[in-house]
Amino acid sequence: MELGFKSKAWLKGFHVLFACAWLGAALSMILVLSMKAQPNSELQLYAVTSSLTVIDDFIIIPSAIGCLLTGLLYSVFTKWGFTKFYWIIFKWVTIILQIAMGTFFLGPWLNNMSKISNQIGFKPSENYQYISNFNLNLYFGMIQAALLIVVVFVSILKPWGKRVNK
Repeated sequence: MELGFKSKAWLKGFHVLFACAWLGAALSMILVLSMKAQPNSELQLYAVTSSLTVIDDFIIIPSAIGCLLTGLLYSVFTKWGFTKFYWIIFKWVTIILQIAMGTFFLGPWLNNMSKISNQIGFKPSENYQYISNFNLNLYFGMIQAALLIVVVFVSILKPWGKRVNK
């Protein structure tokens, strides 16, 4: 069963909306992390780590799931399919790897930063684990955002063509 024109348009609209939210939130987290300002108080540190956690939990995670689900619906209910085109295969592999990376690495690193920063008398410059998690989130977050940008352009340009016999 293939979706009608209006249904496809709505689905595409939600897919693009989720992608925009995901990329915008990822870039926002990079901006906050890259400022590298040493908070002057425990309250400021709490505000920074809380902001990052809220962006991750309430924008990045839901929008990544939204992209995955709308992409799944798009593949099942339109002519594009899952494996008919190389660019779609690239998108699936990239998005699944990014969600896995966020789930198993970026998210836990961020949660560990929040947990460590909630310790009374904590000074971020004196804690190797905090600095390590901070840097890992910054650098791998940049890679995640760059890959999202690549996926956006692959979606627009649709390179590599159709697979033979598909």
